[in-house]
Amino acid sequence: MNKRNQRSKHKQKQKNLSQRKPNSESSQIVEGRHAVREAILAGTRKVREVNMSEGLESGTVLEDIANLSKELRIPLRMHAKSKFKSMTTVESAQGVQAICDPLPDLEIEDLVEETENPFILVLDGITDPGNLGSIIRSGECAGATGILLPRHRSVRITPTVSKTAQGAIEHIPIATTGGIPKALTRLKELGVWTVGMDMAADEDIYDLRVVHDPLALVLGSEGRGLGRLTRERCDLIVKIPLSGITESLNVGAAAAIGCFEISRQRLTKVKR
Repeated sequence: MNKRNQRSKHKQKQKNLSQRKPNSESSQIVEGRHAVREAILAGTRKVREVNMSEGLESGTVLEDIANLSKELRIPLRMHAKSKFKSMTTVESAQGVQAICDPLPDLEIEDLVEETENPFILVLDGITDPGNLGSIIRSGECAGATGILLPRHRSVRITPTVSKTAQGAIEHIPIATTGGIPKALTRLKELGVWTVGMDMAADEDIYDLRVVHDPLALVLGSEGRGLGRLTRERCDLIVKIPLSGITESLNVGAAAAIGCFEISRQRLTKVKR
């Protein structure tokens, strides 16, 4: 499946999901040029207004945002630099902000049902918004079909997450759950293998035997890694073999390697 068809397929599924479950939040702020453009292009939720700083140098992304706003009749408001800066929350919003309807509030079943060969990222206690954004971006680029986050003791989808993800949150379903260990049990009931990543594992991710089946790749928090109960509930535990002196990888880097290794193995089977 080429990138255009994948994008169209994800867009249709996101539309279906957004119509199914409302979110209790009234709105979400998206900042950063690529993130705002993708929020408009995806069409999976309403963009209520776009705010821009005056004095920006013209560029393709800014032109796209302005043209799309005009075409879709999204209010586009210009602000003085000082005023715009006072409105934003991230360190560098790149002169663009959008006020959007919230992402749909999804459940575990939404990530599995009507999904061909699910590949879900389960994130157990990620607290750094930059890490979460980069993981979502890597997962979407590698072909992951969904993200599962805990409702507590974890960063949520913030403007920083949205900006770091560069619009990926608009193209991949994101569900939440009350507890990751219980969620892993539910995923097993739904026919999904649960594969935890831990540097203490005996098996390498390169030798993962269930890569072609529905699976969930489980990553732990930045400090302690997988929680004890989470680790116990996983079907398999794998590691990324390291050759250097440093003992571990940043969770964002580990997630990227894990996602693209699973993608590589899945594509290898298809090509054969």
